[in-house]
Amino acid sequence: MNKSYSYNPANIGEPGVDKMRFELGDTIVEEKGQTAMLCDEEIKAVIASAKTWKRAKLILVENIMRSFSYEVDEKIGPLSLSLRERYENWEKMYNELKKELENSSVPSGVLKTGALGGKPYFREGMHDNPESGPTIGGRRNA
Repeated sequence: MNKSYSYNPANIGEPGVDKMRFELGDTIVEEKGQTAMLCDEEIKAVIASAKTWKRAKLILVENIMRSFSYEVDEKIGPLSLSLRERYENWEKMYNELKKELENSSVPSGVLKTGALGGKPYFREGMHDNPESGPTIGGRRNA
């Protein structure tokens, strides 16, 4: 199977390979696998299988982060390469995305209104009467 590497900045407004490459900073595709971290097929497969865009991005960032985890810092004479910093940058992005996804999930006991969430409408105890006390199964708790 031949891997393809493409990027068209005119398409970053639409969900797809170009937008994901832009968000990941994986836009240098001229030298194919030498410069790009992911091929088009990998990006398309993850976008298609993930439930949300942010989840797909998290999966791809994790993949990139793991590929950089094997790199070590090198120092030869006056030349110093801090390759570990690349891993740390991707790990930071991964942790931020993961935290953002965890915070966007609906907490227990709350049903959010609208497709993108919004202010909670239902909350635990909203039908309790402060004068008569809480109810259990429609009956007053005496």
